[in-house]
Amino acid sequence: MPIFAVHYTYSTTTAEDRLANRPEHRGFLNNLVDEGVVLTSGPYPDGSGALILVRAEGDVETVGKLFDEDPFAKLGYVEGRRIVEWVPVMGAFAEES
Repeated sequence: MPIFAVHYTYSTTTAEDRLANRPEHRGFLNNLVDEGVVLTSGPYPDGSGALILVRAEGDVETVGKLFDEDPFAKLGYVEGRRIVEWVPVMGAFAEES
């Protein structure tokens, strides 16, 4: 099953605004973790955005529709989003052949 890297760039909203709405955002992501869709997720240390690794059937458009439902996206906290298919060749996410 393909893996996708979802890169978020946060808007100019304050860290306090994001913090106030973080439980809903993390709840959304945790549900996807429980479903086996999100492999890992975390913010960039400079507060500019986040990286989410996703294993999902479909393509970039399908993953995009899924992440349109993220509360951070709905609140306008995600200014930019780049989704690319990623092919790990070694390490934790590489498929064994």
